[in-house]
This record gives sequence, C-alpha cells and structure tokens, in this order.
Amino acid sequence: MINQQSSQPAGQEPVPGPAPAPFIIRPQLDADIVAVVAFSLRAWQPVFESMARVLGPRLNRLVCPDWTEGQARAVEEVCRDEKMTVWVAEVDARPVGFVAVAFRDDPNSAEIEMIAVDPDQQNRGIGSALLAHAFDWISAAGVQLVQLGTGGDPGHAPARHTYEKAGFTPLPLVRYYKELPAVHED
Repeated sequence: MINQQSSQPAGQEPVPGPAPAPFIIRPQLDADIVAVVAFSLRAWQPVFESMARVLGPRLNRLVCPDWTEGQARAVEEVCRDEKMTVWVAEVDARPVGFVAVAFRDDPNSAEIEMIAVDPDQQNRGIGSALLAHAFDWISAAGVQLVQLGTGGDPGHAPARHTYEKAGFTPLPLVRYYKELPAVHED
C-alpha cells in the first residue's frame, strides 16, 4: 500500500527533503532590477497564456502584441520610479520576489502597484510576506486603505487566492474588448 501523500510504503515516515532556504525582505537596489524583471516575466507567463486563451488569437494580438517586451518595460519603470517604494525578497543573496507600493492622489489610500514571486520560489509564503511587509509600512504611514488590481481569468486565480488570504475584499470588475474593422483614409 502506498501513502497518498508520499511514495513511501504505508507505515513508514516520509523522508523529508531539504528545508527551503530562508528569505529576507529588504529595499530594492538598482542592481536587483534585471533579476526582478526576469523572474517577473517567468511568474507572469502563465497569466498571459491564460489571457491569450480567454481573448483568442486575434484579440490577444491586439491587446498584448508582445507581452514580454511591454511587461519587462513596465516592471523596470516601476522599479525605477522614485514615487514607488519597492522591496525585494531575497534567497541566497538573489532577488526572488518583489512588491511595489504607490501613494496616489488620495492621502488615505495606497496601492500595491506590482507584486511577483519567482516561480521556483512560489508557495513558500514569500508573496504573503511581501504583502504583510507592505501593509506594515503603509499602516505606519497612517494610511488605512490599500488596494490592488488583478485579472479575473483563470491564470490570475493564484494571485486572487493570495490577496483574499491576505484579507483583501474583491470587487469584481469586467473589462470588455472588441475588434473593430480598420478604416483606411485615402
């Protein structure tokens, strides 16, 4: 008989694997940006694949013609934006997660602008720890409301789970896309 949680025979304790390396959260450095962009693209690839399935090939080409280039640029811009506060989670001296926080026009509100965790480091609590770190910092600034946005497609389900586990209340919004015929001026 095989234990359903392990390939070990029933009655034998599973042999534990190596413990995951601990992580720290620290302010982002300029030297981190290349790594942050790289793991963010890997983390968001399943999201963009899901969006492509939902939109279909024609709309997807219009909405996300080259998602990797656009997303890489967006991550780098957020990481370099002096109005953002960005932290990274680090394992073995390398960035494996990040969160960016922005204060907007409303002095009573902050926004989690971006968050991502390297797929090789997911499901270790790093995303939740980054959110908790951001919440503590936002709260210490006297702000009582934090918000973020994410997609409703299946690829965003793990993110939604993390946010709801962290105490966010979802407000479903819908974005519609429609391809229109091109009009050519003579």
